[in-house]
Order: sequence, then structure tokens, then C-alpha cells
Amino acid sequence: MKTSKSFLAQHTLLSVLFPALFILALLLNGCQNDNITEPSYLSEDEYLKSVAVNTAYSSNTDDDDNLFANEVDDFDSFGPVTDNESGFDTPIDSLLKWGRRVTGVNINSEITLSSDSMKTVEVTRTISGNFIIVGYINGVIDSTAKPYVQQQKRIVIFKRVARKQNPRFNWRVYQHSAVDGQTTSPQNGKDNITMNKVEFYRNDQLVLTLNGPDFTVNFFLSRFFGGNGLYEVDRGDQIKVKVYLTSNQSDTDYVAYHWARNSFGFHREKFTLVSQTPNGNNFDRIYEKSFQVYSQHHGGMHNGFISANTRKSLYDNEPALFSSTYMGLPYRVRP
Repeated sequence: MKTSKSFLAQHTLLSVLFPALFILALLLNGCQNDNITEPSYLSEDEYLKSVAVNTAYSSNTDDDDNLFANEVDDFDSFGPVTDNESGFDTPIDSLLKWGRRVTGVNINSEITLSSDSMKTVEVTRTISGNFIIVGYINGVIDSTAKPYVQQQKRIVIFKRVARKQNPRFNWRVYQHSAVDGQTTSPQNGKDNITMNKVEFYRNDQLVLTLNGPDFTVNFFLSRFFGGNGLYEVDRGDQIKVKVYLTSNQSDTDYVAYHWARNSFGFHREKFTLVSQTPNGNNFDRIYEKSFQVYSQHHGGMHNGFISANTRKSLYDNEPALFSSTYMGLPYRVRP
């Protein structure tokens, strides 16, 4: 009986101590997490040049870091899609669908300015893929794939907020620029079209002007530091966008607004030419589009893109004819 009681007492003691020790270990581990470098071999500069500009390290879709992780996918239509517009030209008589399909991405990040409290990272993404067109040629449906390379740049400024071993806890996005991009193969986009300015209206009020031709000169303050100057909309808002560009093409250009990917897939809006003025051998043109923010648009931070393409990029099935200039802006849909 003595042995049985002793065993029972020991069992009872262990059943009480083991959960307590387990909880204590979890608490101690949680307190030490900020001393675990993630990954352990990265310095602060390496962390900012890689993880911080390529991965959404916040689960909050309203945080700016999600913009960088989704930058490529938000402009990739995963192949040809319709924008509910059609036209007629030769050799493609009627355009049905078009779009990019990304096959590869190379990312180069460089710290261009550095101090103990601020670091500026210039992020260049070189993207390869196929520009796919589906349309009718002489009454027969056909498709064309145009291999392309495009390059886009965004500048991200980080500000120090702590001094811990894990760089993830030391830096937060302070400011980030708009995206500036163009095709580099088979044609340089800006050799044919340069976007000079883009205006955004919300419910008929001018709320934002972005200046080109290098749109990385336009900066936005991150949500963590107040978020001033960000383009914010509500579901159902009436939006108008005006694009001011210079083109060396006698044919009118094909300008489109590309929504970020959402629950209804990829959405694109074609602009309308509203003004054209000769400028030497070029044309100064203004394109405009009005649309409504759809009711099911996901809340949070997103990348919107505007592309200006030569007409032959879409209406000629010659693979060597693809020229596109584009810019990307962050926008926020309120919850």
C-alpha cells in the first residue's frame, strides 16, 4: 500500500508539473523570438534587399509590404482575357482577348542610400513571358504569342524602429514609390510612347496627380507612419482616370487600366482617346476612362497598373511588334 501511495503521489505531482513546465517553455521561447534572425545568415542590409521587398511579412492586407509581394501577379493576367471591347484592323480583324502570361522573374535590389536610421532600396524586376492575342483573321479565329521581356522599378524607403538581433523587428516601410516600367524586348516601350502624367478623380474630384515619365519620383507614406497621400476608394465609388502621353505612332494607342487580381479574376478597362495634338513628328494625346469600383473588390492595399501599348502590339500578329509602357500605383479599398 505504501508503494502504491508513493506511486500515486509521484504521478499526481508529474501531472501538475509537466503542463506548467511546458507553458513556461513556450513563454520563454516567445520572449526570445526577437533574437532569432530570420533567416539566421542575413544581415540587416541583406534582409531589406531580399525578404522585405519580396515577401508579405504581415498578415494584414492593409499593410504596404503586401504591395511588393503581389507586384508581379497583379499585372499578370495569366494569359489572354477580354476587356469587353473589340475593334477592327488588319491583319487581325477583330480582337477578342489579350494579355500577358509571365514565365520568369528576376529581381535585383540595391541599397542606394543608407544611414543608421533610413535605408533606400531600389528594386528592379526583369520579367519574361508571352504576350498572347486571340482574334479573328479573315473570319477564322487565331492566336499569336509574342515573347517579351519587360523591366519595372520601384523604390522602397525603410525607417528604423528598433535595435534587435532580428532585422525584421528593426525596420518598417516608411515610403514607397509608384512603379515605372516598359518592355525592353522585342521593342523598348518608351521609344514609342511616354506617359507624362496621370490624374485620378474620385466622385468628380481630382484627388491625385502622378508625374512621369519616370513614375518612381512619386512617393507614398506607408500606413504604419500615417499613410498620407495614398489613393483611397470605397466600393461603389465613381472613378475617372486621365492619361497624358506622347506617342510617335500615327495609329492611336491602346491604353488600359489593369485592376489588381480579386475574387472575380483579372479586370481591365480600355481608355478612350479624348484629345490629340500634333507635336513635331509625334502626337500629344489624352486618354480617359470612367468606371465604378465594384462591390466585391477585396479591401486593403493593392497594385493598379496603366499600360500604353502601340496598336500594332495588339492588332498585328508579327511577334517582333510589341511595345508597352506602363506605370503602377498603390491604392487602398476601405473595409
